[in-house]
Amino acid sequence: MNIHAREARPSRHLSDIESKLQVSFEFFPPKTDVMEERFWDSIEKLAPLAPRFVSVTYGAGGTTRERTLRMVSQIKKQTGVDAAAHLTCVGASRDEVDAVVRGYKEAGISRIVALRGDPPEGVGKPFVPHPEGYRNAAELVDGIRRVGDFDISVAAYPEKHPQSPDWQADIDNLKRKLDAGATRAITQMFFDNDDYLRYVERVRAAGIDAPIVPGIQPIHSFKQISGFAARCGASIPDWVAARFEGLEEDPETHALVASAVAAEQVIELLDEGVTEFHFYTLNRSNLVLALARLLGRRPS
Repeated sequence: MNIHAREARPSRHLSDIESKLQVSFEFFPPKTDVMEERFWDSIEKLAPLAPRFVSVTYGAGGTTRERTLRMVSQIKKQTGVDAAAHLTCVGASRDEVDAVVRGYKEAGISRIVALRGDPPEGVGKPFVPHPEGYRNAAELVDGIRRVGDFDISVAAYPEKHPQSPDWQADIDNLKRKLDAGATRAITQMFFDNDDYLRYVERVRAAGIDAPIVPGIQPIHSFKQISGFAARCGASIPDWVAARFEGLEEDPETHALVASAVAAEQVIELLDEGVTEFHFYTLNRSNLVLALARLLGRRPS
């Protein structure tokens, strides 16, 4: 890259695109007092960055339903930041899911991340809808819309959903979710930006113009994240794995490499014209704070 090309990179001129940049952060409900302390510490550090929203995940079959509602409600009350509650249709009837949605509405929650959800047996096992439940995410989105005027995010898969027979089926499913009333799609984690960019090309070629927000997963622990990736059908390129090789007993170097890998991914996407980012925090703030700073975000 020559000097003139470097000077033209959006990442070197953040003031020109500052008004377009949006970030959101994903957390999971803490299970212990110690984990809850870290959860709130991370929330308090990230909230001043004025994210579009902070989302809280929802366990398989609704196992964290009450905690998710409590955390989402508290986030909005304590920080003023919009909070989004995750919702799946696994193991629940339509009436039960609708009751949860009404609970969110009554609590003043106006954002939902709507997901079909994975079978309790895990990714890779066939999804069997509840006999009286929503059969897929598109039906779930439609059901949410009938309860209230929510801002709804849905999932997208840069490497194709593991259970999609082909790309056409995968893109058709995304279109059904958006047509049902979703506002945007947030991608599953990915580590090769080319996968994301090719996916966006496919989506646009299919006539879909909704935002496809890249889901960024900092590699806090290569062992943990590679396990997550294997279970959800996301691949880790050999060149990424090679950077972490031999660092299992060297947490300091591991952390530095993780920072460099995540920074490279975000800056490259920014230079490709991406201005919306969703960060999977795993309830940790330090690395995400650094990435937000690379995007020009400062505490308000």
